Amino acid sequence: MAFDLYDASVPAFLRGLKALSALLDKALAQDFDEAALMEARLAPDMNPFPAQIRTAAFSARGCVARLTGQDWPKTEDDEATFAELQATIALSIAFIESVPREAFAGAEDRDVVLKFPNGQFDFKGAGYLTGFALPNFYFHVTTAYALLRAAGVEIGKRDYMGVPA
Repeated sequence: MAFDLYDASVPAFLRGLKALSALLDKALAQDFDEAALMEARLAPDMNPFPAQIRTAAFSARGCVARLTGQDWPKTEDDEATFAELQATIALSIAFIESVPREAFAGAEDRDVVLKFPNGQFDFKGAGYLTGFALPNFYFHVTTAYALLRAAGVEIGKRDYMGVPA
C-alpha cells in the first residue's frame, strides 16, 4: 500500500486537533482563569491564544478541503470562550473525518493558490501540504501549547503529542 497525501495529512491533523481539545480540557480542569488565558500571548506582536487555536483548526480543515477540491465549513472567527474554541475544533474534526480517502486521489498534483494581502503562493498539492500546511498547523498547535505551559497549566510532552493512531 502506498503512502499518500491522505496518510500524510488526515491522521496528523486529527491527532493535533484532539490534543488541542484535551489541552483546553486540562486548563479548565485545573481552574485556570479562562479570560486571562484568552488574552495570553508569547510576545506583544503575536496573536493571542484563541487565534492560535482558531488558526490551527482552520488550517487543518482548509488544507483537507483544498487538497480534495471542496469547500470547508466556515466560522465567524470570534470565539471568546473555551467552549467556543472547542466547538471550532469539533467542527474541524468532523469535517476532516467526513472526507473519504478516495477524495484525495490526484491531490499531490492539484493546484493550490493561497492569496494574502501582500501576494500569493502557488503550490501543487504535495508541496502545499509539506511546505506550508503542516508547518503552519504545527506552529499554531505548538504556540497554543506553549501559552498554556507559560501560564502554568500542568501539561507535558505527552499532552502535546496526543494519542497515537
